[in-house]
Amino acid sequence: MVASTYTVTGMTCGHCVNAVTEEISHLPGVSDVRVDLASGTAEVVSDAPLDREAVRAAVEEAGYQLV
Repeated sequence: MVASTYTVTGMTCGHCVNAVTEEISHLPGVSDVRVDLASGTAEVVSDAPLDREAVRAAVEEAGYQLV
């Protein structure tokens, strides 16, 4: 298992957190996603290291930006 932390900007509410969580959860190999609104972070646990661009695309699909 690999744990990675990403910084996400633009989130302002629980709906934002849910949208980002859902999109990242769809990436292959992801087993857990925990998005924290206060810190603007997304902690992702996956079977193998994730491609940063795939994570960026998922966050952007949700309507937010990966820093």
